[in-house]
Amino acid sequence: MTDQFARKAEAWSARFSEPVSELVKRYTASVGFDRRLAMADIEGSLAHAAMLQSVGLLSAAELDAIRSGMQQIRGEIERGEFAWSIDLEDVHLNIEKRLTELVGDAGKRLHTARSRNDQVATDIRLWLRGTIDDIVAALGALQRALLDTAEGHAETILPGFTHLQVAQPVTFGHHLLAYVEMFARDAERMLDCRRRVNRLPLGAAALAGTSYPIDREQVARALGFDELCENSLDAVSDRDFAIEFCAAAALIMTHVSRLSEELVLWMSPRVGFIDLADRFCTGSSIMPQKKNPDVPELARGKSGRVNGHLVALLTLMKGQPLAYNKDNQEDKEPLFDTADTVLETLRIFADMTGGIAVRADRMRQAAAEGFSTATDLADYLVRKGLPFRDAHEAVARAVRTASDRGVDLAELSLDELRGFSPLIEADVAESLTLEGSVASRKHRGGTAPEQVRAQIARHRERLQDPGAA
Repeated sequence: MTDQFARKAEAWSARFSEPVSELVKRYTASVGFDRRLAMADIEGSLAHAAMLQSVGLLSAAELDAIRSGMQQIRGEIERGEFAWSIDLEDVHLNIEKRLTELVGDAGKRLHTARSRNDQVATDIRLWLRGTIDDIVAALGALQRALLDTAEGHAETILPGFTHLQVAQPVTFGHHLLAYVEMFARDAERMLDCRRRVNRLPLGAAALAGTSYPIDREQVARALGFDELCENSLDAVSDRDFAIEFCAAAALIMTHVSRLSEELVLWMSPRVGFIDLADRFCTGSSIMPQKKNPDVPELARGKSGRVNGHLVALLTLMKGQPLAYNKDNQEDKEPLFDTADTVLETLRIFADMTGGIAVRADRMRQAAAEGFSTATDLADYLVRKGLPFRDAHEAVARAVRTASDRGVDLAELSLDELRGFSPLIEADVAESLTLEGSVASRKHRGGTAPEQVRAQIARHRERLQDPGAA
């Protein structure tokens, strides 16, 4: 082992008179979780090395040696052959030590003009940028699955609810499009967050920059960063980009949780609007008749987990003075788990929602039982010239009568309806049908089947654009 790593490879070992205790070593080590940054670390190091060579701080032979060594390290990691060591604390020192073993002094020179502070900030941004791209793609797949189901049910009547009470009839396709809109905004937020993630911290060194003649723009171009972090203190010390990502992720999971709640309710035998494929459900250890919607239930629970990670990162950052502090080692586990949870959830939901079995008869029956066309009757009277508040009162009396008799408004005779307002005529029948109600909402954004299909077409066109959310 080289002298640099002789005392358990601590990069700062010459400063201290005794080694770090085993307990402290375990407590402070991050290699158990930050090793997933390895490929980003290699990518960033190669760009840094190329820049060092271009400004005369590395020779061409040293750059070639670093590239060759990194290629071997990459292969070892991909094959699961890399020997990770807790003695080396983190992913950066593990890779640097192995590189030095392979290429000697060239490996020692790689850390010129950088610090682990700007190195880790760069690695996280590189990793997170790719993760955001994966999440945006997963959001697109979920939207397409919802669109496919919505298209097949553009005319399927569903009771629309407010306060979980039957309000007005909508179509099931229209209802699903509400979630398409939510997930589209989630993708927009992720892409907007990506802009702030995609700024290069490398070159900030520990906190003050470096006295070496570095070319940060060259590194940014090589790594695909759009901009530089302009202040060296800020570049290494803030994790607001990770917090912003977790906030956007928490909103995704909030929307998933709302959809999950509806799937759970709709699948209940007391409602019976849908059924989920067996592969997304489990049974009971004691009750053989049970089919439990475990996937949406668990997703609903995981939303709390992601929300907790957001709060953890906000709390982590709020009390830190400038610049870098060891506290920031705690940013990775909540960030990694947030990304994993969101990605896995979106992928399974795209599969699950694309296979929802719809029980249209139960949906229509529920819409017919809740006086869901009462507002249509009021609108009918307004079109006949009655002020809306008077129309509202007349229809409320009609609903009370129908409720007392256990019938729907459409089952009241024309003479009975005229008792509530002489303006009611035979043409009222169309306003009291479920199909007539939804068909009348034919403005953009309305629940009319023709508008649902138009909305679906617009969403499909948007999702075909590679740059769209």
